[in-house]
Amino acid sequence: MMTTGRIQFAESEGTFVLKFIGDVRLTLCAALDAYIEKIFSALSFQSIVIDLTETHGIDSTSLGLLAKLSILSNNRVGLLPTLVSTHADMNRLLQSMGFDQIFNIVAESTPTDTELQDLPGQMLSEDQVKGRVLEAHRILMDLNEHNRAAFTDLVDTLESSC
Repeated sequence: MMTTGRIQFAESEGTFVLKFIGDVRLTLCAALDAYIEKIFSALSFQSIVIDLTETHGIDSTSLGLLAKLSILSNNRVGLLPTLVSTHADMNRLLQSMGFDQIFNIVAESTPTDTELQDLPGQMLSEDQVKGRVLEAHRILMDLNEHNRAAFTDLVDTLESSC
């Protein structure tokens, strides 16, 4: 059974930690996108760790925002974020999306001394949601041909409805 998803966060000495729990879907993307902006406005930014060890499911919009996070990290500070995943099915999904090219993927948990908190919810209009979904899928399409083929129809449909 899928559990309702949530995203927790912490920051300690310039390391930002995001932990995805349960079934992470579109409804959490506004909060995730806002936190991504917060990370890159922090003067103390050193590294990012994304923990997927308790993630049971993740949609393509959430994956697109993770790709955005990695691309911004690489462009702004020259660092690839670390993605922690201990589940074979999640690792296959990450590999098929090309995430091995834009993340350091590790299979062991990275404990943190910092207490994690839930990201606060964000209210978005339907147009804002469509815009975030469109951006996330364009990013995924740019990672590899498999993603381009998988998401072209969705992106075309979203673009024609905007």
